Amino acid sequence: MAQPPGIHARRAALQMLDAVLRRGETLEQAEGPALKQVRSAPDKALARAIANEVLRWLTDLDALIDSATRQRLPDDAKARAVLRLMLVQWLRFDTPPHAVIATALPLLSGGPRRLAHGVFSTLSKREASLPDVPTLPEAVALRWGGMASEIAPGLADPPPLDLVLRDFQHDPEHTAQWAVKLGGEGYLPGHVRLSRGAAVEKIEGFREGVWWVQDLAASLPARLLGEGQGRHALDLCAAPGGKTMQLAASGWKVTALDLSKRRLDLLKDNLKRTGLKASPIRADALSWEPKHQFDAILLDAPCTATGTCRRHPDVLHRIGQRQIAEMVELQAGLLERAAGWLKPGGVLVYAVCSLEREEGEDQAERVTLEPLPIAANELPAGIAPTPEGWLRTLPGMLAEHGGLDGFFVARWIRR
Repeated sequence: MAQPPGIHARRAALQMLDAVLRRGETLEQAEGPALKQVRSAPDKALARAIANEVLRWLTDLDALIDSATRQRLPDDAKARAVLRLMLVQWLRFDTPPHAVIATALPLLSGGPRRLAHGVFSTLSKREASLPDVPTLPEAVALRWGGMASEIAPGLADPPPLDLVLRDFQHDPEHTAQWAVKLGGEGYLPGHVRLSRGAAVEKIEGFREGVWWVQDLAASLPARLLGEGQGRHALDLCAAPGGKTMQLAASGWKVTALDLSKRRLDLLKDNLKRTGLKASPIRADALSWEPKHQFDAILLDAPCTATGTCRRHPDVLHRIGQRQIAEMVELQAGLLERAAGWLKPGGVLVYAVCSLEREEGEDQAERVTLEPLPIAANELPAGIAPTPEGWLRTLPGMLAEHGGLDGFFVARWIRR
């Protein structure tokens, strides 16, 4: 019997969601096994899009399902899982209800199939809708407290594409020229934001190494070190290389340290494509000993990455106190070692793409170096430093322009 079009994509999406919600895997980890049976690139993209949107709107999807059932379905019921897919296709992808039914119901049989058909029909006849802003999972909302209302608006849609231009320090008109050429807009010198959709490798300037992909917020920590003028910088946990390339493009002699061979290979590929130079080293920062001290150190520390929830919504459902505590211990060790590798007058920037206070503000309060407050004129319009002179970005900031990742950044100087 012939399978309905796209059935493999929807089955793969179910497998990815099960891996995230039941086993705590990342979507990236789940993709490999789930997509093995999906042959076409469009079907693979559809599977990823469905899984991402289900995770982005999971709380609201479940509320709709529960509103149309007399007895609450278990969270792990296959009928609930398929209904989530059906509602996302209808409410987020504008797929007509009859097409949703034809392509998703074959994933079920017997009683669950009749149940899913009945619930979906009830909701479609009711003309159900999702809210303008996703409802955060209860545990996450409690953890983020007052920040939650500023974070949620940034999750409503997948993020745009941010590019960092290689030569932004060398030509004042460079950014404007490339923004016009690529049909985007820039919020800082050397930054261009594009709409989603284009394959990265096909965008003008990719092969020539004119730019690399890097979220606007992720580009801020390296900017806070200024121009290198031939001085020595250490990029700790450097791969896949966005910050290393920023530092090299700004005139720093960069030592790029990372433990992962796979990620360091990506860094080397990026350096080759852009023509920038750095010294990659594969080592564990907790045991590595440098041969000399540095004028600047950028520690973009391993973290729970909850600030990337607009592009990786799986973090909303798999990060808890255990993962946070593991990262806090690692970050504290890295900060202590990095502080000892600074020359007198050297500057340390600490950054995490996490929304957890334990990984950001609490870590910064324990550093004994002299604070070097971040100034408003070092940041994009619409983003301000905290009263302590730190930086806290939230996904809901600049929401009308596509938002940005959540980061915490602090800076110190060794006197």
